[in-house]
Amino acid sequence: MKIIFTLLILGSTLFALAQSKPAAIKAVSPLKKAMKDTTIESDTSKENKEPRYFYLTVSTNVFVNSKGGVAKRFSPSVEFGRTYGIFDIGLATGRLNTLSSGADTTAFIEFRPTINIFSKGRFAEALCLGGGYVFGAQQGLMTEICNSINFNISTKVAVAVTQGYYYFDGTNSARNTQYMGFSFTYNFLKDHSVNKQRKKAALVSDN
Repeated sequence: MKIIFTLLILGSTLFALAQSKPAAIKAVSPLKKAMKDTTIESDTSKENKEPRYFYLTVSTNVFVNSKGGVAKRFSPSVEFGRTYGIFDIGLATGRLNTLSSGADTTAFIEFRPTINIFSKGRFAEALCLGGGYVFGAQQGLMTEICNSINFNISTKVAVAVTQGYYYFDGTNSARNTQYMGFSFTYNFLKDHSVNKQRKKAALVSDN
């Protein structure tokens, strides 16, 4: 009798374990899925689904409504920064002209935040407000305001036409000047990455 009773208890225990095993497997599955999602989304913003990546921009500006030849008007610069959805934060460096001599130096460094204020497919309009310093110049403090029309050739390459103003301030004097320019931007996006997929989705969403 004791043997029969023991076998009944053992059988009930094995049956209970067999029924609880699928539930344990189901409990592990959401954990694995969460770990997988975290890995996939680790390089971007999960809250707003906006891409984040580094970029490099080469700009060629020409001052207008001012006197002088091409060397005095031509202002090249390079900007490196990071994009956070519609907002860019960059650090630019360049020259205010390409003259080899003069009373002031022309090399500058500038902190340049930019925001996209409108976008439609591959086109976008952006506004920038920058501030920087011209090394060794009497009017060393430099501020900038500009707007641009951008065209995304692909997810990695974009071109833009820019119009803006520079303001220079010194101890005893100040001046401002207007410029028109053209820029080329390369986005450092990894192939098959989530950021590249989201950048592509942003370009075609309004087409």
